[in-house]
Amino acid sequence: MADPSSYRPATGTIPVEPGVYKFRDAGGRVIYVGKAKSLRSRLNSYFADPSALHPRTRQMVYSAASVEWTIVNTEVEALQLEFNWIKEFDPRFNVRYRDDKSYPSLAVTLNEEYPRLQVMRGPKKPGVRYFGPYAHAWAIRETLDLLLRVFPARTCSNGVFKRAGQIGRPCLLGYIGKCSAPCVGRVSADEHRQIVDDFCDFMAGKTDAMIRRLEKEMAVASADLEFERAARLRDDLGALRRSMEKQAVVLRDGADADVVAFATDELSAAVQVFHVREGRVRGQRGWVVDSVAVDPDAGQSEIKELVEQFVLQFYGQDDSVIPREVLVPELPDDHEALAELLTEIRGSRVSLRIPQRGDKRSLMQTVQRNAEQAFLQYKLRRASDLTARSQALAELQEALDMPDAPLRIECFDISHVQGTNVVASMVVFEDGLARKSEYRRFAMRESGGDTDWIAEVIRRRFARYLAETAETAGTAAAADTAAAADTAAVAGTAEIAGTAGTAATTATDDGRPAPLTAEGRPRKFAYPPNLVVVDGGAPQVAAAQAVLAELGVTDVTLVGLAKRLEEVWLPDEDHPLILPRASEALYLLQRVRDEAHRFAITFHRQKRSKSMTSSELLGIAGLGPARRKALLARFGSLRKLRAATADEIAQVPGVGPELAQRVVEALAAGAADREPAVNMATGEVIG
Repeated sequence: MADPSSYRPATGTIPVEPGVYKFRDAGGRVIYVGKAKSLRSRLNSYFADPSALHPRTRQMVYSAASVEWTIVNTEVEALQLEFNWIKEFDPRFNVRYRDDKSYPSLAVTLNEEYPRLQVMRGPKKPGVRYFGPYAHAWAIRETLDLLLRVFPARTCSNGVFKRAGQIGRPCLLGYIGKCSAPCVGRVSADEHRQIVDDFCDFMAGKTDAMIRRLEKEMAVASADLEFERAARLRDDLGALRRSMEKQAVVLRDGADADVVAFATDELSAAVQVFHVREGRVRGQRGWVVDSVAVDPDAGQSEIKELVEQFVLQFYGQDDSVIPREVLVPELPDDHEALAELLTEIRGSRVSLRIPQRGDKRSLMQTVQRNAEQAFLQYKLRRASDLTARSQALAELQEALDMPDAPLRIECFDISHVQGTNVVASMVVFEDGLARKSEYRRFAMRESGGDTDWIAEVIRRRFARYLAETAETAGTAAAADTAAAADTAAVAGTAEIAGTAGTAATTATDDGRPAPLTAEGRPRKFAYPPNLVVVDGGAPQVAAAQAVLAELGVTDVTLVGLAKRLEEVWLPDEDHPLILPRASEALYLLQRVRDEAHRFAITFHRQKRSKSMTSSELLGIAGLGPARRKALLARFGSLRKLRAATADEIAQVPGVGPELAQRVVEALAAGAADREPAVNMATGEVIG
């Protein structure tokens, strides 16, 4: 790998104008394409301290052997050039919004004399109208199967169509009424095109007029005693309604829009896109891609960068259709230039915006939930894969120079809000899988900062381990002594005493005492971990290491995982260990850390919620859980409840005038006892 300093441009030679740059490897292949408002500012950031770079960016910089740039006049020109170069060079370090398949659409070949309905993939062709894309081809065929009885248009290939005309006999669909058989002259070309036009109108959302027309025809047929035709029209109406149920209206204004949402972590991101055409969801796509490297000088968040890369790449694919609106969770800083580029590609106005309210906002929330669910399923699939778990444990053993694979990993995290309601969590992973029955949570007893609380939870956990180990050893020694005495005194009972002694001294496969009490109940902390992970960097690791040294625990490996760049910190090391970004070991450590964070946050919220509601309302006579809940539901918060009068409180169901007066007096007394809060910016006392 090349040293970045070997190809860094000379100071002052990089222009300050906007432009697009390319990094090339030693073989001359383009490995990354980017744009910048100021080329000098952006490129200099790549050659700063490498340890401060995003892991993916750091890997790209060390893989490159040269960098070159092109100056442009405007941001739109920069976007266009970046867009073209990404398509042309397909750089491996750019985020790729694609999967291993093309998505099918329902195509209508309006450029033919007898238009055909068919499933079509690949680039869009002129003279063909498309509906979709759909996630699966079977979804299109299912829709067609319902609609062909109402719109019996041609679906056969040109060869089948020509052969049927030559022999004068239609195919099976013509005999069962799912094709109007223009091949044999049952309908003229104009009549067949009218059927196709009606089909297109229905798929485009003009359903109400079609339903009303069929209902009217059915009523006329019934009045004329044409019951067979009326029955067929009734069945046609049922088919249309079933098709409409499969494509529910989500935007009442009949909008054409793509709704995009993301779920991310430090390593990867899930993307979900809902394609809405004429107000109906016509298709859905999803990917999991590498998380982006965010340049701090660019002033964009990770989501903004993902949105920008998505717009550039997704709508540059050959089979993409650009709608009138692209709804996104965040707007990139150059969103106006992006919208202008999309407008130029589409040929008509395209808006790029964040939905704020109404149906579009609700749909964005639905897409967001789908992205989060897809991301969760992706992570669970990786976690449940035996090969990946085995590889992760082996990689951790090698990277941390451990004598054995870390079959039991414990991770500790702290959660609080400005030092209040401080709690800690301990999660356990065995063989790479979460062992939720072994999770523990701690309410912190000492004041201080994160390092003090990490030291406290490590001390409490391993002090319990040492105490229970000593208790187990003492029980085993006592049992052995009793067994020996019984053997000497009564030979007949030696077998029983020996059995008891053996049960008390049963050990695990690695020689550790069994995690059971004398009564056979499982101990909480009897198993020591092979690896301890703390959420944090060098200070947290140093605090935990000091406690382990104080307690004499020397057979446990300790690391810290810092969130910012996923650095692995070891005790007494000046520099962190950087695991490969795509390694299973880093993914496992990240999952362990995230689970500890989730577990700590959950406990903290529970504790905070109890402290907010129980401290002032619990001691009031006659105010039980149901009435406390009713009061908080009525007023929304303790602050509003304190401001309420006794008459207002008495209006809550179940709370009479006397109880309301007691509530007012108790809250007033509690307010007098509380120390006033002060706004640090203005000095104003907050009630």
